[in-house]
Amino acid sequence: MTAHATRYLYLARHGEALPDGSGLSETGRRQATLLGRRLREVPLAAVHHGPLRRAAQTARLIGEQLGSVPVDEEAAAGDYLPHLPDREELPAACADGLLDFLGEVPPAEAAAGAALAREAILRFTGPVPGSVDRHELVVTHAFLISWLLRDAMAAPDWRWLGINHANTGLTVIRYAPGRPPAVLVQNDQRHLPTELCWTGFPPEWQV
Repeated sequence: MTAHATRYLYLARHGEALPDGSGLSETGRRQATLLGRRLREVPLAAVHHGPLRRAAQTARLIGEQLGSVPVDEEAAAGDYLPHLPDREELPAACADGLLDFLGEVPPAEAAAGAALAREAILRFTGPVPGSVDRHELVVTHAFLISWLLRDAMAAPDWRWLGINHANTGLTVIRYAPGRPPAVLVQNDQRHLPTELCWTGFPPEWQV
């Protein structure tokens, strides 16, 4: 029987982006650098990021604080719709609002997102082969973080909806052999000063 060790999966939404989506704002660059400094004492084996520029820039700035930790791009860490629910899956009280939020999604886009979501589960979750615990960071987007949290909690597929993440908020999930996944922290922003917290959230969500 192959031995397995614990995986610690660190998930971070990219830093604040410019309004035109061309990259990070100055606030976003500061957020990324501060998250990198926070993670200096974590024995990260790798930093993964999605293809979009805001995620790649965030990962690069974090990597500059970590020394020799490899930083790589992966499609499964990108920005996509992980699961498009049918009305029948949703609680009646909120079905209209959730479906309005999702809007009209072309079938090809929904299928591509679902395939990437399955790949992300295979690639980033669960214990790791061997005897050495593994720590890795995925710099990504709000939808994927919500999807992986949903999976860790064994919630219905539609329940990735309604979970939200601030820019560079940190979520950590522990996958230990023989135990259910444990969400250690979610949307933790203690690496940020007050003026850099809660970007990416509307004011009424900020607590």
